[in-house]
Amino acid sequence: MFGSLLRFFREQAGMTQEVLGRHVGYSKSQVAMVERGERPPKGQLVTVADEVLSTQGALIAAGATLRVSRFPSWFEDYAELEARATAVYMYANHLIPGLLQTESYGRATFDVHCPPLEDDEIEMRLAARLDRQRVLARKPAPIVGFVLEEHTVKRPLGGRQAHKDQLSHILEVGRRRNVEIQVMPTDRHIHAGLDGPMILLETDDPDRVGYVEGPSNGYFVSQQPDLGNMFARYGILRAQALNPEESAKLIDEVAGKL
Repeated sequence: MFGSLLRFFREQAGMTQEVLGRHVGYSKSQVAMVERGERPPKGQLVTVADEVLSTQGALIAAGATLRVSRFPSWFEDYAELEARATAVYMYANHLIPGLLQTESYGRATFDVHCPPLEDDEIEMRLAARLDRQRVLARKPAPIVGFVLEEHTVKRPLGGRQAHKDQLSHILEVGRRRNVEIQVMPTDRHIHAGLDGPMILLETDDPDRVGYVEGPSNGYFVSQQPDLGNMFARYGILRAQALNPEESAKLIDEVAGKL
């Protein structure tokens, strides 16, 4: 809401993001992030923008009740649903999912973000990602399952030590009674997940919902037959992947070579 108001008043004043940025000490991209709701307004942005855009206190009033989320705006609804889910199932094909990431590994994923993130943005997103992991130990415990492509556990994001620590953490989490972690070997001749990564959630409503995340957005899948097809694909993926014991052995072997 605040970002939309800022953009409205800026455009009404005929001012570009670059010019507004010079007034408030922001870059053009930082102003754009505030307007998209991806970055909270910090410093003197609210008061200075209210003055230079002649909003007569509107931005100050909006800023006073601003609720700042540590998640990107498009991810908020998913994070809220995940936090209260009774079951979470994830298939990951390019990196270790956030619920399994260590701090070093998570920081490495943000460090290579394109376009580059500001330092404070990295810290905020990293803290939010690590905080999400509380769902694994929540009581009553949810059922949590992961199917990871083999190359996700072999990709050394963050360097050798960060990689080794990450694999050790996966093995530790996998020992929880409510968590199952499976690895999909790269030598499989059949594969049910070629359409890409997906997340499946169950809540106590009881409701089922799917979630598909892209580079800068995500969307829910709640209608049939698409939702049923996602659950069917995940079930087949579990059957095609190594079982949890075999997966732990593979991950341990990879870690042992580091």
